[in-house]
Amino acid sequence: MAVGIFDSGLGGLTVLDAITKRLPDVPFVYLGDNANAPYGVRSAEDIFDLTCAATERLWAEGCDLVILACNTASAAALKRMQETWVPADKRVLGVFVPLIEALTERQWGDNSPPREVAVKHVALFATPATVASRAFQRELAFRAIGVDVEAQPCGGLVDAIEQGDDILAEALIRSHVEALKRRMPHPQSAILGCTHYPLFEQTFREALGPTVKVFSQPDLVAEALADYLTRRPEFIGGGKGVKYLTTGDPASVSNKATQILRKKVSFQTA
Repeated sequence: MAVGIFDSGLGGLTVLDAITKRLPDVPFVYLGDNANAPYGVRSAEDIFDLTCAATERLWAEGCDLVILACNTASAAALKRMQETWVPADKRVLGVFVPLIEALTERQWGDNSPPREVAVKHVALFATPATVASRAFQRELAFRAIGVDVEAQPCGGLVDAIEQGDDILAEALIRSHVEALKRRMPHPQSAILGCTHYPLFEQTFREALGPTVKVFSQPDLVAEALADYLTRRPEFIGGGKGVKYLTTGDPASVSNKATQILRKKVSFQTA
């Protein structure tokens, strides 16, 4: 048994990299649905169906615990999956909650009523589907009150990153940050609400300026998973290492993944 890590494409590799560094003795299976990426422009129904199919593929690999290392899937599909679809002996978790816990400085399992927190003005950068779902605001409302969230749908950014067009990606980031700042001139914190975006975290930081605290997911998710596995060790399994699967062309995806992680990565057909 291994822990499954799912993303619509290559962005989840940023989460996987942080997780494997934090948990080097835990086996993982990574699945990228590159044939159907990006998810951010798809309907909620499409995202639900594709995410369920990918999760079933990871269950077939023995991954009783699956992490949706994809904000779009976490936002548009996870709640429905957990409430109507995931069987009792499996677990599917998302990546929003660790981010919100860090933002609001609340610990896992703190089920006290929502309260005032230090941060009041939050910029959210995410895919159009994530923004449309309002899942971030919904989860935040369970934990905090009085927080103004301004969400910026970053159309085209995932495509540019997946295609390796760094110049376009950086131009899009600056454009999206400028658009958000016209509506919220002085955000206190910024959420990079897509696992592709940490690859360009420095560009976001430069565009936002030094006064904005940027929250990026990989290390937060890795720490949250380590905590979860401490409480639920039955999901760890034996062995170590990572198996990489893709619905796309393995050679092409392997080349792009190798560039992202700066180490040799070999994908197999899912």
